Amino acid sequence: MSIRVAQWATGAVGTLSLGLILDRPELELVGVFVSDPAKEGKDAAELAGRSNATGILATSDRDALLRGRPDVVINAADADTRMEEAVDDLEWLLRAGVDVIASGPVVLQYPWGSASPEWIERLEAASSAGQSTLHITGIDPGFANDILPLTLTSIASRIDEIRAFEISDYSTYDNAAMVEGFFGFGTPMDRDPVIALPGVLASGWGGTVRQLAAALDVILDEQLTEHVERLPAPSDIDTVCTHIAAGTQAALRFEVIGTVDGEPRIALEHVLRARTDLDADLAPEWAAPLDGGPASFRVEISGEPNLRLELTHMSSDGDHGASGMLTTAARLANCVEAVHAAPPGIVSAKDLPLVTGRGLVSPRQS
Repeated sequence: MSIRVAQWATGAVGTLSLGLILDRPELELVGVFVSDPAKEGKDAAELAGRSNATGILATSDRDALLRGRPDVVINAADADTRMEEAVDDLEWLLRAGVDVIASGPVVLQYPWGSASPEWIERLEAASSAGQSTLHITGIDPGFANDILPLTLTSIASRIDEIRAFEISDYSTYDNAAMVEGFFGFGTPMDRDPVIALPGVLASGWGGTVRQLAAALDVILDEQLTEHVERLPAPSDIDTVCTHIAAGTQAALRFEVIGTVDGEPRIALEHVLRARTDLDADLAPEWAAPLDGGPASFRVEISGEPNLRLELTHMSSDGDHGASGMLTTAARLANCVEAVHAAPPGIVSAKDLPLVTGRGLVSPRQS
């Protein structure tokens, strides 16, 4: 029997996950929720860039979406700039008895110790009332720093420290609210961006560190360590969404570190540059993709043996920004069966069985 799935939001990621729902034979699309009035009434196929009409028309009526009786909703709405509203949406869906797989808020990926206790209580109560399941995932936070590190630990005999990286060129990331407003690209060096404010890193990415610790039976010191470094642009740089004037921020490195008795044990590190040429003025001493490309995810385990795993991504048209969106959408869609079969409550990656790309192997071209 197919699983009835509705798509919530059709932005950059949601449009892709909508197409993936249509592509998977075990999933039946039963609804599409949109907030843009220009999209209301459009066929799902048109929104997903497909040619064959589905008969499923987009709606901005939440109750109408539920009348399609979805088993699962894939929620790809902007969440991290509207967290209160996003939690309200998740609570409403869970209480209605619908399983939810969402790309945010990322603080809910593994909320215990990071998210507001009130949010956790509300969502757990809604899950209990609706006998429904919530899973927050994506590529990062998500697959690249939960599944990859935990998989790699299975071939270790001793683990001294785990470090998970995202290394990326942000000049092609078309989201001004995040690139400039949150990460601080293009802002004066004497003004701290949101991400550098105390507690922001531990809230947004601390769940990743705590989830790895929980999966490995590691009891961390109560406080996570936060570290931020910023570098200025040596000359003017134009990105897809903002202008970076010479002397304003063009590179960012941050760490969230979990310690045991003061010693680093589990760390998350992001290295973000606003261009890919790693010359002397944009921190060549910081981590860079091993293949010389614009982006990668990396896991390093110090111990016995020492292990390093590098994951690169690139869309067929050579756009790593597009492939970052697609990997997020694919993780959402490919988790549907596992999340729908999971018990009620908030579940993290460590709670799910192996998720694969079953059915995605293309037939040979003649």
